[in-house]
Amino acid sequence: MLSVILPASNEEAWIGPCLSALLASDTVPGGAEVIVVANGCRDATAEVARGFADRAEAAGWRFRVLDLAQGGKMPALNAGDAAAAGDMRAYLDADVTVSPALMAQIAAALTGDAPRYAGGTPVIPRPRNPISRAYARFWQRLPFNLSPAPGYGLFAVNAAGRARWGMFPGIISDDTWVRLQFEARERVQVPAPYDWPMIEGLGALVRVRRRQNAGVAEIAARWPALLTREAKPPLTAAKLMRLGLADPAGFIAYAAVIAGTKLGRAKGWTRGR
Repeated sequence: MLSVILPASNEEAWIGPCLSALLASDTVPGGAEVIVVANGCRDATAEVARGFADRAEAAGWRFRVLDLAQGGKMPALNAGDAAAAGDMRAYLDADVTVSPALMAQIAAALTGDAPRYAGGTPVIPRPRNPISRAYARFWQRLPFNLSPAPGYGLFAVNAAGRARWGMFPGIISDDTWVRLQFEARERVQVPAPYDWPMIEGLGALVRVRRRQNAGVAEIAARWPALLTREAKPPLTAAKLMRLGLADPAGFIAYAAVIAGTKLGRAKGWTRGR
């Protein structure tokens, strides 16, 4: 069975579309469940999620909502893991919408006894903000996004893969940390897409980029050996120049965000949108 763990903090505007898409998935061999972990919410996230119980039953999904007083994504992931019954685990952000075929393709990719990490093919819907549009267009052409199963917004592991760590540690970047538990040859990207919205506006992009940088720096300091598993092509000056010539507006937006990250420091968790 595939257990989908869905941490959500103050996500009442996003949890409905996320669950609607998930529960409209093609049949997952072996069955599936979703565990929504509302954590530290000051809005109606848990109430909105509970409203999907009947739809989940009709779709043949097990369904549970945990409502935690404590905030924080890592405690939410750990609580969801503790409640999960599936031997395969998928970790899904509340602002992601999956395509119908995705979860079944992920489950198929995770079959077998060898450790496996799987993800879908991320798609960034067209941002409203022009800076975010240009940044997203350029960012998607960077080496990280061309590596297999980059994992932002959604990643999944089989039982042998999940056995590589115990509880989620108190870190900034859970997706990067989990992805780097696996060698590149153990990571699989399935063709089915999912939508991952880009955050809107220069200031928000800078804050998220600072958090991303801080997350990688934290992993480098605590688990330096993990970075050897990155397996992405280097972003050389020549490559960056070619990308910039192909998309000057995108390069300017990207450069502005990078410059902005040097003017301040990351301050804990920041939304990826």
